[in-house]
Formats: sequence, C-alpha cells, structure tokens
Amino acid sequence: MTTHDATVGRYFEDYTVGDVYQHPFGRTITEADNVWLTNLTMNTNQNHFNDHFAAQNPITDGKVIVNSGLTVALVLGLTVYDMSQNAISNLAFTDIMFRHPVYIGDTIYAESVCTETRRSQSREYAGIISMTTRGLNQDGTTVVTWKRSVMVATRDSGIGQGYFPESTDSVTDYS
Repeated sequence: MTTHDATVGRYFEDYTVGDVYQHPFGRTITEADNVWLTNLTMNTNQNHFNDHFAAQNPITDGKVIVNSGLTVALVLGLTVYDMSQNAISNLAFTDIMFRHPVYIGDTIYAESVCTETRRSQSREYAGIISMTTRGLNQDGTTVVTWKRSVMVATRDSGIGQGYFPESTDSVTDYS
C-alpha cells in the first residue's frame, strides 16, 4: 500500500507564464450570502438589500445587486486552490474592474493566467507569481477582473508540507 502525503496546491516551480488555470469550483450566490456580507461590512447602500429601492436602478435591471465585496471575496476564494494555497503572503491587488452586475442566484467561476514568475530576492524559500484573474457568471460573462501578485513557497522550503500527524496507534488494518 502506498501512502500519499497530504498536500494541496502548487509550489513556485509549478507555475508557467502563459498557462491558464480554470479553477475547479463554482459557487452559487444566495440571498443569505449577500445579506450577511452586506451587514458584516456595514454597507448601507440599499441596492444590496432593498427590493423596492433596487427596482429603481437602471443599471441593475431593477434587481438587488450582490455586494461587490462579496464578488471579490468569492472570486479570490475560488482561485486559492490553484494560485495561492501555498502562499506565504499576498503582495498586491491592482486594477480591479467590475464588468457586469452579479445577482442573487448567479453561479460564479474563476480563471487565472500566470503573467510572471520570479524568485524572491529577499526570501530564498519563495518565489513571486503574478496573475490576471477573471470571475465569470454561469453564462460565461466576465463580472470582475484584477491583477494580483503572491509570494509562494518553493517545494524545497518544506512550507505547507509535513503537517499531517503521525498516527500514535499501532493499528495498520483499515478494514
């Protein structure tokens, strides 16, 4: 029997400039998601929670629009598995652009293209990857885009590895 160590995500050496990463998960936004984040962030814009008020907004087809903070957080979260699971630090987010409204009931997906890789000059155990990310709705319409740079551990750093505990049981029979 082979034991496969608990590892998730990519290391610095795994990225290639120009490669596109279609992140594997999608997430449908619920009304509760939108209300919770809107309340948590104390965003008082009624377009996020008042149907009657939002019906007067010509930009959103008269529907409640999802809080843009939720859109960013969700798309960022969808990218973690591929782009920053083994990140040491986020370094930059720039050029965030909201391209299309997001509504309750939309399912959001994300993809990123690696735009640059370089070894860290100050941290021998890390490299820096840069990417452009876009969030898409269920129809394939781009809803948000941005550029991001992340410091990611190298494989030989040991960071993010070897964390799974050794069993203290002498039992090896899994049946």
